[in-house]
Amino acid sequence: MVFQMVLLKLADWILYQLLANSCYRAVRKMRSYGLFLKNQSLKSSPQQPPSFPNVIKCGLENRGSDTLVCDIHGGLLRTESFFPYFMLVAFEGGSILRAFLLLLSCPILWVLDYELKLRAMIFITFCGLRLKDMENVSRAVLPKFYLENLHLKAFEVLASTGSRFAFTSVPRVMVEGFLKEYLQFDNVTGTELHTFGNYFTGLVSEPGLVSKHRALKDYFGDKKPDIGLGSPSLYDHLFISLCKEAYVVSSDDGKSGTSSAMPRDRYPKPLVFHDGRLAFLPTPLATLSMFLWLPIGVFLALFRLFAGIYLPYKLALFMGIWSGVDLRVRGCSPSRSGHRKGILYVCTHRTLLDPVFLSTSLGQPLTAVTYSLSKMSEVIAPIKTVGLTRERNQDGNTMRRLLSEGDLVVCPEGTTCREPYLLRFSSLFAELASEIVPVAMNTRVSMFYGTTASGLKCLDPIFFLMNPRPSYHIQILEKLPRELTCDGGRSSCEVANYIQRKLADALGFECTTLTRKDKYMMLAGNEGIVQDKRKKSQSIGE
Repeated sequence: MVFQMVLLKLADWILYQLLANSCYRAVRKMRSYGLFLKNQSLKSSPQQPPSFPNVIKCGLENRGSDTLVCDIHGGLLRTESFFPYFMLVAFEGGSILRAFLLLLSCPILWVLDYELKLRAMIFITFCGLRLKDMENVSRAVLPKFYLENLHLKAFEVLASTGSRFAFTSVPRVMVEGFLKEYLQFDNVTGTELHTFGNYFTGLVSEPGLVSKHRALKDYFGDKKPDIGLGSPSLYDHLFISLCKEAYVVSSDDGKSGTSSAMPRDRYPKPLVFHDGRLAFLPTPLATLSMFLWLPIGVFLALFRLFAGIYLPYKLALFMGIWSGVDLRVRGCSPSRSGHRKGILYVCTHRTLLDPVFLSTSLGQPLTAVTYSLSKMSEVIAPIKTVGLTRERNQDGNTMRRLLSEGDLVVCPEGTTCREPYLLRFSSLFAELASEIVPVAMNTRVSMFYGTTASGLKCLDPIFFLMNPRPSYHIQILEKLPRELTCDGGRSSCEVANYIQRKLADALGFECTTLTRKDKYMMLAGNEGIVQDKRKKSQSIGE
C-alpha cells in the first residue's frame, strides 16, 4: 500500500510538471538547468558577473576562531553535478538494475526543475534501499570520490577555520559521514529521508527539501557566520549573503593557471581503504559507456579466464596480451642453490590473481597459500591453492611441507589494498625459508575493481578481467642475501619489515602498520571473521 501511494505521488509530480506547465517553460528549463542535477549555479545566467569575490581571494591568516558555512555541492566539490554520487549509491548500495533505472530516467530529469529533479532521483535511488547498505556506501565508497573531487582552495579556507557547518539540500545520509570524519564539521543539516522499518521509502521527510538560507537562519538566528562559501548561482548568493564574508567557488578556477584539484598528499587524512566495484566517477556519459561495455566485458573476461586455465603458459600469456591485458614484467626467475627446498616468493597483494600472473610470467607451476578462497575461485584456479587456518603452528607446518614439494607464493599482508600503501607483513614466512624472493606487484584498472570487502568475492577475478585494459606490473627483485634471513641471525620481524620496505621502495608505496582487521573494521564494520559450522574462525575474504 505504501509503495502504491509512493508511485501515485511521483506520478502526480510528473504530470503536474509536464502538463500544467507550458511547452515554452519546459524549453526554458532545458536551456537553463542543463542535464542531470546541475547545481543551482546553472540557474543563473553565465553572463551575469558574480557579486562576491572568488574563493582564491580569501585570506587564510588568523582564521582559527572563525565560523564557516557551506554546501558540499557547489562549495567544496569541483564536480558540477551530484548525479554521480546518486549513481554510486544506486549501484553499490542497491543493484545494477537500480543503477540502470536511474540512467534511464535521465531524459525525464532533463525537463524537470531542480526540486522535482532531486525528489525523483532520491526516489529512484533510495526506494526499497536498506539502511545498512546506505551506511556501508557512506562509510566505504563515497569518501574516495569526495576526496578526489575536493576543491583545493575551498579546502584550504575550510581547514583554516575553527568551526564548520554544512547546509545542503541533498540527503544528509549521503554527506554527513564524510564531512564529520574527514573534514571535522561540527554539524550537517541536510534533507531527511523517510524510512519504514530498516528500509528507505524513497520519500522526503517533513518539512521537505532543505532550503539552505532558511536553515542557516533557523540555526544561527540573528548571529552571522564569519565565512560563507557557495557557487556562483543566485540561489547560493542568497545563502552566503547571510555571512560576514562571502566567497564563490567556481569549477573553472583551474583556467586561471592554478589547479583546483586536490593532490593526494593534501588529503585531510590518508585514503588507505575503500570499497565498491566502480573505479570511475559515474557521470551520465561514463555510466552509459559502462552499460554498453558490459556485454563485451563479460565475454572478454570469460575468454581471458579460460585462456589462463586451459592454455599452456606461453600461449596463455600471448592470448592475454592480445585481448588487451597490459602485463609488464621486470626481473627474471632467480637462480637456485643446492637446497632441496623450493623458493619462497613474497608478493604484495593487489588481487586474488597475484599468484596466477606470477606463475604465468615465470612460465612455471607455483603453489599459492591463502587464508580464504571461494569454492568458485578454487575450482577455476589454474595453479594449486592451499588454504591456511590462521593457527600459526599449523600454518607453519603446512607451508614447510609445501616448500619441500616446490616453489611457494605467499602474500604476507593477508588482504588486498587498492591504494599505494603496504599493510603490515606477517613474519611467519621468514621463519620457513632461506631462499626468499620479494616480488613487487601492482595493478591498474579503469572501470571495475577486482577486490571487495562486502560483495561477492567469487566474482573478483571476473570483475578485474572485465576491464577494457587491466594492467599488471610485476617486478621480481633480487633474492634476499642469506645474512638478511633468519638463517643469518635476523629475527623474523626484522626480515618481514626489511622486505616490506624493499617492496615499498620498488613500487613507490608507503609502509603502514595497518592490518587486515583494520581494513574490515572500516569497510565492513566487522573483523572479517565468520564462524563455520564447526566453530572455527576463518577469514571471510582476502
